[in-house]
Amino acid sequence: MQKMKCRRCGHEVLADNRFCPFCGAGNPAAADWKGSGFEWKSTTTVCGYPLVHIAFGRDENGKIRVAKGVLAVGQFGIGLITVAQIGFGAFFGIGQVMVGTAAVAQVAVTALFGLGQFATGYAAIGQFALAYYGLAQFGLARHLWSTDTRDPEAARFFIEWASKLGLSIGRWFGRG
Repeated sequence: MQKMKCRRCGHEVLADNRFCPFCGAGNPAAADWKGSGFEWKSTTTVCGYPLVHIAFGRDENGKIRVAKGVLAVGQFGIGLITVAQIGFGAFFGIGQVMVGTAAVAQVAVTALFGLGQFATGYAAIGQFALAYYGLAQFGLARHLWSTDTRDPEAARFFIEWASKLGLSIGRWFGRG
């Protein structure tokens, strides 16, 4: 096996090492290695953050790439609008685990509206909902429509809310 110097710490490493055993650098024998995955930022910025930031994988130092922008897209993301596996969407987020004002995610922890397997918020729809108004298989809510609980105030809220969006869901509640 050929030995080379690690691009970061200078110790001798095997040419095919994925990580330096001394400093942890990824692909230590590749002097021009820029990390795994992908990263792109728009040149347009808003308050110092890129309008769009897309990031996946790890950088040249092995750190996880986190998308941070007005629109953040990646495995991990922080933005006003975020599409990520795990992220924070200040205004809205879509992902597997999302925290923010409103979100659609497997786990949606929100202040206003959550839609997901586990959802929280002022209004939440999910398999389990923790909310003021909840529509769920089961949950905890001031007004809950679930398999066990039929609060007419919850039905009124969700029917009215859906009609404003142009949806007809009255039949879900035994109305219309």
